[in-house]
Amino acid sequence: MSDIRNLEPKELWGYFYSITRIPRPSKKEKSIVEFMVKFGNDLKLETIVDKVGNVVIRKPATKGMENRQGVILQTHLDMVPQKNNDKKHDFEKDPIETVIDGEWVRANGTTLGSDNGIGVAATMAILASGKVKHGPLEALFTIDEETGMTGAFGLKKGLLKGDILMNLDSEDENEICVGCAGGIDVSATKKYTEEKAPARMTTYNVIVKGLKGGHSGVDIALGRANSNKLLFRFLMQAESDLGIRIAEAAGGNLRNAIPRESHAVLLVPAAKEKDFEKLVKGYQKMYRAEFAETEPNLSFSCTKCEKPAKVIAKADQYGIIRSVYVCPNGVQRMSQAMPGLVETSNNMAIVNVSKGNLQVHNLCRSSVDTAKEATAWKIAAAFHLIDAKISMSGGYPGWKPNMASPALKTLSGVYKKLFGIEPEVKAIHAGLECAIIGGVYPNLDMISFGPTIKYPHSPDEKVNIASVNKFYDFLCESLRQVPVK
Repeated sequence: MSDIRNLEPKELWGYFYSITRIPRPSKKEKSIVEFMVKFGNDLKLETIVDKVGNVVIRKPATKGMENRQGVILQTHLDMVPQKNNDKKHDFEKDPIETVIDGEWVRANGTTLGSDNGIGVAATMAILASGKVKHGPLEALFTIDEETGMTGAFGLKKGLLKGDILMNLDSEDENEICVGCAGGIDVSATKKYTEEKAPARMTTYNVIVKGLKGGHSGVDIALGRANSNKLLFRFLMQAESDLGIRIAEAAGGNLRNAIPRESHAVLLVPAAKEKDFEKLVKGYQKMYRAEFAETEPNLSFSCTKCEKPAKVIAKADQYGIIRSVYVCPNGVQRMSQAMPGLVETSNNMAIVNVSKGNLQVHNLCRSSVDTAKEATAWKIAAAFHLIDAKISMSGGYPGWKPNMASPALKTLSGVYKKLFGIEPEVKAIHAGLECAIIGGVYPNLDMISFGPTIKYPHSPDEKVNIASVNKFYDFLCESLRQVPVK
């Protein structure tokens, strides 16, 4: 069986299949918004598009459920566009190719978009169903969650009417999420001097690839390598020992994805070619040993290439290498309040050194706002040393857990009744829109849950088939059990 539309529950997988046919990378959601509006109108349900592009669809309560608290099912329409280097795919034009792989559904060489497409599909199935009992229902489909949460930030008071918000963007089916980390983007930019490429030097392209990457929040504690950090660690020694000159360097392309590939074009004194190639082989061996468990496909290599016209001036090169090298990356501190949870981290997501311009983009996360600010300034300090311009933007707060939540009590009881075990109640080291929505609607009782999704934000993304069925059963029964007002 290869058609996901044959999987159970068929109504959910059918809608997910439809979603995979519609290109929807972040900030390019026009087609999926139009699709959702048509969907709502075809069902003759009240359908609204707000000023920023979020879609709200309202469905009246089923007969006998009119006195229940109103529920908002909240998901996001966009997806992270990541693909393997050898995969030809245009995320603004091409559909996602889905593959059933044993117990999982994945994509063919790209991100799958189950984050948050499964939640969107489940909401659509509920809206279209005549069998699921529920009170007054609203579906909130936000835009641009993955690159700044601008949809959630654009929400205005008075649009939503519900009492309980069920966010369907969590990624472990046995968990109920009640809190999340906040985040802030920290960028460093600098103009540097270029000079003519020196003579009697050999040009190489050094490439780091084969890394797993992944979600910069969910996967940050897995010990995976950051391709930018690996590259600049090598560049520092190659400069010190061999006197290399750098023409350009780049790695990563999304702020919320751990970078998987980086490269640098550099010049090596002709008399030191063998020493350089030996150093590259030595670094590959060293990196493979250091990341044997987490990065089995790591590749660090070099090939000779065409000589560039210009290189970075020596003084600028020295500072750039070291600032990138010392920039904090990865887990900075574990939570004291919730053992096993990352409190604070940074993902040095994008580095671009080219044509006289340095750009470095970081996404810093923390469940403690003061720790987030401290780490952001630590990142800034690394680049202040080379007089780079620092900008901090897109900051959003964390979602503080409410262990006394009535919705938590209700859903925990539903889960135990359905599956015979208590769900794990936890917070996550990732950004959920609950924190922002709760700022606009402070009286909402908020909860988050979803199916099991592994390795989101990378081409390894996959969703567990059985967990989708459990997730949908849990969602339907939770709606039936919503308390009266």
